[in-house]
Amino acid sequence: MTKLPKLAWTRPREFRAAPFPVSSVTRSGWSSIAKALGEGQVTLLSLWGEPKAVCMALHDAQAHRVAVARLVLSKGDFPSVGRHHAPAQRLERTAADLFGLTVDDAPDTRPWLDHGRWEMAHPLGTAAPHSDATPYRFLPVEGESLHQVPVGPVHAGIIEPGHFRFTAQGETVVRLEERLGYVHKGIDRLMLGATLDRGAQLAGRTSGDSTVAYAMAFAQAAEAALGTEVPPRAFWLRGVMAELERLANHLGDIGAICNDAAFAMMLAQTSVLREKVLRAAATAFGHRFMRDRIVPGGVTTDLNRDGEARIRVLIEEIGERFPLLVDLYDNTASLLDRTVATGRVGPELVKRFGAGGYVGRASSRDFDVRRDLRYSPYDMLNLEVPLREDGDVNARVWIRIREVEKSCALISQLLSLMPQGDILAPVHPAGSPVEGLGLVEGFRGDILVWLSLEADNSIRRCHMRDPSWFQWPLLEAAVEGNIIADFPLCNKSFNCSYSGHDL
Repeated sequence: MTKLPKLAWTRPREFRAAPFPVSSVTRSGWSSIAKALGEGQVTLLSLWGEPKAVCMALHDAQAHRVAVARLVLSKGDFPSVGRHHAPAQRLERTAADLFGLTVDDAPDTRPWLDHGRWEMAHPLGTAAPHSDATPYRFLPVEGESLHQVPVGPVHAGIIEPGHFRFTAQGETVVRLEERLGYVHKGIDRLMLGATLDRGAQLAGRTSGDSTVAYAMAFAQAAEAALGTEVPPRAFWLRGVMAELERLANHLGDIGAICNDAAFAMMLAQTSVLREKVLRAAATAFGHRFMRDRIVPGGVTTDLNRDGEARIRVLIEEIGERFPLLVDLYDNTASLLDRTVATGRVGPELVKRFGAGGYVGRASSRDFDVRRDLRYSPYDMLNLEVPLREDGDVNARVWIRIREVEKSCALISQLLSLMPQGDILAPVHPAGSPVEGLGLVEGFRGDILVWLSLEADNSIRRCHMRDPSWFQWPLLEAAVEGNIIADFPLCNKSFNCSYSGHDL
């Protein structure tokens, strides 16, 4: 086993209450971490570039603690982590695109987010005019009777753009290679110099279906960096919003997966319930998606009696109607014929990539930030995390089903135990540069926000990592050996975010 360099490991209660202690490492220390990741000693939470530096966030699952390592670069290059640990490859390619960093001995040097269409290359580093775009080199595949099927980036449905290059033998997929980055919005650049208020708005718009989770992670990072004491009621209101967001997305996904298996009635029924969740959110918090309701220091909207009553009626209605839909799913043989044993991802691969959410928990990875790296209000709630080991489309449906049930129970707990009091605390300037880490459990899995602030609280660097960074590669593995016609079903069961990934 490779010996890790000395790192400032920090437990959840500590890193959510104070600026994060960053561990400076040497090039050899960086390489040792890379090898330890490859050996499975720790889990990669994220990797990102900075001006003249590169950072990694790591999770020690055994001790439930986190560390951030920073390598200062004298010549703009750093040893490849992806050489030893595949989940880091796309993050390394992104750091190269954005900052112009060179990854030594990298297994894949192709651009990732930069398609050659930006006005400048390396917009966060030493910007330079772009040369002419060169064709993207998809990986070669050898074998008899193979043919390629390009799909996208524009698709038939109302979904975000992404390109999928299938290599197939007859109808069986031999390899799928993704190319993403089409919805890159330059959020990292927009964050530079922004105020905390503007940063919270940008965070909440990184992936529209996870606006609550992103805003909460950003707020966590800011509050930790600045030592802000958030009123207890604000934490509980955040919890209600987060679980409503989780409910809406899981209900929509369950129906959409069934619809891709030609069972449209489930989509119709779950869409009705999803709409009721969004309307209840609008009544309770003034916005269907609860956008801009979570800010550093607390929340901007309180929950009154009418809003609470509307949410309680919603939970009761879901409790009555949802079990009937679950029975319908579980007793429709033609539907199960499409979902069972389709798009399977093995536990070892999920563990290696540190995939969270329903993708990870459907393949035996027992990890949930709400429980394992606890934060308020979940540290005061009874939380059970569903788990399966079959890892197929059906398992990912069942994890969502169980999480719908758990979210309803959590919302009931939150409403019954919610304290009274203020909902927003003042956020004071740091007075000196500080850094903070935010980690929350979105509906897809764990969302990370790393925030560096100047003395006046303007943003020096904000890195946000969507769960999809570690789930998109697993979709390539899941579809291998399946027929091309089952790709939409596999894809929807993952429901990775394009926008959250492309930044």
